[in-house]
Amino acid sequence: MDTGGLILNVLIYLGSAVVLVSIFARLGLGSVLGYLFAGMLIGPWGFGFIDNVQDVLELSELGIMLLLFIIGLELEPRRLLAMRKPIAYFGGFQMGLSTLLIGGVVMLLGLRWQAAVIIGLALALSSTAMSLQIINERNLLKRPIGQTGFPVLLFQDLLVVPVLALIPFLSDSQAESQEVTDPTMLGLTLIAASIGIFLVSRYALSHIFRFVASTRLPEIFTALSLLLILGLSTIMHELGLSLALGAFLAGVILADSEYRHALKSDIQPFKGLLLGLFFISVGMNMNFGLLFDNPLSIATAAFGILIIKAAVLYGLAILTKLDVSERPLFSFLFSQGGEFAFVLFAFAAASGALEPDLSSKLILIVTLTMMMTPLLVVLNDRLIEPRYRKNTELNLEMDEIDHESRVILVGFGRVGQIIGRMLHVNGIEPVVIENDPDHIERVRRFGYKTYYGDLFKHDVLKAVNADQADMIILTMNNAAVTNQAVELIQDAYPGLRIIARAKDRDHAIDLHSMNVKEVTRDTFYSSVEMGKRILKHLGFSKEHIDNMADAYVERDIQKLMRQVDNRDQEKELISVALHSREQLEQTLELDDIDEESFEHQNPRLQPETPD
Repeated sequence: MDTGGLILNVLIYLGSAVVLVSIFARLGLGSVLGYLFAGMLIGPWGFGFIDNVQDVLELSELGIMLLLFIIGLELEPRRLLAMRKPIAYFGGFQMGLSTLLIGGVVMLLGLRWQAAVIIGLALALSSTAMSLQIINERNLLKRPIGQTGFPVLLFQDLLVVPVLALIPFLSDSQAESQEVTDPTMLGLTLIAASIGIFLVSRYALSHIFRFVASTRLPEIFTALSLLLILGLSTIMHELGLSLALGAFLAGVILADSEYRHALKSDIQPFKGLLLGLFFISVGMNMNFGLLFDNPLSIATAAFGILIIKAAVLYGLAILTKLDVSERPLFSFLFSQGGEFAFVLFAFAAASGALEPDLSSKLILIVTLTMMMTPLLVVLNDRLIEPRYRKNTELNLEMDEIDHESRVILVGFGRVGQIIGRMLHVNGIEPVVIENDPDHIERVRRFGYKTYYGDLFKHDVLKAVNADQADMIILTMNNAAVTNQAVELIQDAYPGLRIIARAKDRDHAIDLHSMNVKEVTRDTFYSSVEMGKRILKHLGFSKEHIDNMADAYVERDIQKLMRQVDNRDQEKELISVALHSREQLEQTLELDDIDEESFEHQNPRLQPETPD
């Protein structure tokens, strides 16, 4: 083994990824496009630093396996069973219609129907790795886009094995010589294997994990996690599934395990790096020779696939009543070709179902569609979605204020919702001002009077009768917007009490300096409460904890007010902070605690036993 060459290759992978992914992420183009361009740069058609693309591609498939395993961990078997209808309906609609349209176009181009079926099925598949990577980066999995898109991807992955089994039947040269597995036997074998793995994981794996965890060697626990995933994936693969789908099922089977969270945290770093390696290998696999020979036809084919699939997905978005502003992103996210198309086209060429030259061109076309996806997502973010949002805002009508309220609540995010519920429980119905269309329907479902509009227009405050209100509560999480709102309110309604949320200490100083009397910092009181609970579990008395917490809060507020007075004098601010720290330490000295009694009662600082 050429160790020096291996290390050099690793340096090339890491160096190209660090540089290009950082640049693309900084430009707002996403990490996936950075990985793809890194692969193009170091691959055979770039600078030629790496020649053996196939070995890299096989290794990087482990990243897809780990990704699907982690997703499987999040899906308990009963949740997966509950998803059976979305998987069948959403996935079946997308896969069936995309296959028909793409296959029909292929037949119009003069290819025989067998090739059209293979090409249609393969190109209807989307990239699970790319789509889920973008979804995870944007936290979309639990939003409507993810809830609709994930069943589509899962249906496609489930369909890979039947498509592989179908290809030999569509090959004139080798159809008769292929051994065909009985689908019924294959299904029964898979069910039996899944039940067996579930029983083993239920009754044996917990003991194995507990034994390994008792060694207190994190690297051994990680090794067991990887061994488990690779072992279960290999078993499923030998039974006829893909490695990736086997990893997903392994994750689903272990979703009820008490070690689920430990498994996820151990696998996460490997998943990210190996997924990046997969995208690098896709970029390296770009055959620019074919692209230069047929630039127009290949580019047209790539755009044609994107258009057909995006149209089908947009139709699915309409049927599932996805929000209008989210439909373009949904269509772009899943419109590319997928990594399993590489496998299907290579297998079809080996089986004689497709010409090798055609297979190579199709692989290049799929790669191009994958490279276009991050660009389409950026296009949506910067041009399409803002226009949808603007049109939505223009079309929203303001509610007529048919009652007077003592309280005006600005913003209905996580802080605003809690305040709104507390007011509602106490018989006070606040008027809520919200400038985010996504929250409007949610606010109305809670029964609050909602006013959609821009707070920085005087007619908004006038419409909610701000001159008759007792107070206005600002819960926005943007410090600059909150400060502007304070200036506006003080100018238009100087007598109106303002209660404001401060993002951090510096923002609190700003608000106090603007003469806002009621300011609450985002994390201050929750941190104090958390500290009190920690001390309780360490055995300190409730009286001591309360006294200490009250003293801490009082001293901190005093320090904050002194910092307000000296906000433009850096040296004085430092002096105030140091002096406050000394005072606090003196106040919180534990000399008055009977330490001997405390240690006698709590020799190991064990948590108190709840009553």
